[in-house]
Amino acid sequence: MKVACIQSSAGENYIKNCKQIIKLINLSIKNKADLIITPETSSIITSEKKLLFKNTYRMNDDPLIKKVKEIAKKNKKWILIGSLPIKDKTKYRNRSIMINPKGKIENYYDKIKMFDVNLPNKEHHKESKTYKPGNRLVNVKLPWGRLGLTICYDLRFPELYRKLSKKNLMFISVPSAFTKLTGKKHWLALLKARAIENFCYIFAPNQFGKNTKKRETYGHTVIISPDGKILKIKKKGIGVIYSNINLKLPLKLRKIIPSSL
Repeated sequence: MKVACIQSSAGENYIKNCKQIIKLINLSIKNKADLIITPETSSIITSEKKLLFKNTYRMNDDPLIKKVKEIAKKNKKWILIGSLPIKDKTKYRNRSIMINPKGKIENYYDKIKMFDVNLPNKEHHKESKTYKPGNRLVNVKLPWGRLGLTICYDLRFPELYRKLSKKNLMFISVPSAFTKLTGKKHWLALLKARAIENFCYIFAPNQFGKNTKKRETYGHTVIISPDGKILKIKKKGIGVIYSNINLKLPLKLRKIIPSSL
């Protein structure tokens, strides 16, 4: 199994962001990836509610989802749209959407933990003002094993991952728009911890760069093995990382060091 994790730099221009993501998905297909994962909020990053409203759709109407469905079906690929803002009555959902090789939505996950923080650099984030949190854990059965779905700030809640790992997972996705300030301090440490605790591969595509006047993301898109080893990492810029996955390793480690509850 070959996995591709995309590092993009979304901002407030919806069309530009979508073109960038499609280009990187097609590049991943050209490089023969079996599973392709995009970052959190792949279509738009903005704190302007009017702009968000204008460029957010219901799941069945979203133009980017429709395009990814076409690409997945044509190329017979599994593509996880790391997350998109999806309209849901009076608020939005921050939703991770798995598209199968038939071009259908296999399953989706709504981010549970909301990013409500006041950072030392005067960045303020109040995700719960805009988004409605999810209330269910989700995993997807792939041809190579089960993939648990999480998003960004979920990463700081190990109990969520522990509950997920009881579903006999092989992999966990963590598509993110992790900020530069917190990323420097915690991003890799938290990802390694989640991998080792659960003996799962971690696939963590992140946004990079100055997304808006008020937000800068850390990059460092990474693929981590179940024993905490960094297999591939992209620290800066826009692009894709790839890794061939040893499917026997999670089971081997669990036999050597039993750590299930």
